[in-house]
Amino acid sequence: MNTYQYKMSTPIGPIYLVATPNGLRGIFWEHDRRRKNAPMIKSLREKDRAIGFLAQTVRELEEYFAGKRREFDVSLDVEGTPFQKQVWNQLSKIPYGKTLSYKEVAAKIKNEKAIRAVGTANGHNPVSIIVPCHRVIASDGTLGGYAGGLPSKVALLNLENAKFKSE
Repeated sequence: MNTYQYKMSTPIGPIYLVATPNGLRGIFWEHDRRRKNAPMIKSLREKDRAIGFLAQTVRELEEYFAGKRREFDVSLDVEGTPFQKQVWNQLSKIPYGKTLSYKEVAAKIKNEKAIRAVGTANGHNPVSIIVPCHRVIASDGTLGGYAGGLPSKVALLNLENAKFKSE
């Protein structure tokens, strides 16, 4: 299966998009080892299904960063455990500009005791921004962690005018 990677410049720094012919597989930060296996492409003009998903993702992310998009339409081809996929599905339901705590996400998946497991699944989300793990914060309103670093999380929440406590 053809899997490709494309480096995109964004207001929060470079991100690496990875896609297969079935959809977007990942949005990774520079230090993330999960992106290492896909060959890098320089152009999004080739006629390949995977590259088409990369081009669509770039367009949608550009619209998001310009404040013109609140939801994403690109098809996803993510890999994860059934529990991780359940958490990521719930994250996808958090509205633009809103936040939930890890505890609230655990309650929404009807597994109130899985707060830490929700945090771990959140941290392994392969398509950050599109599956908005940045919208999950600690119960006290502070940020918690973020794979792209806290400055990126703050920037994304500020872009969406979301409420949170600065640390």
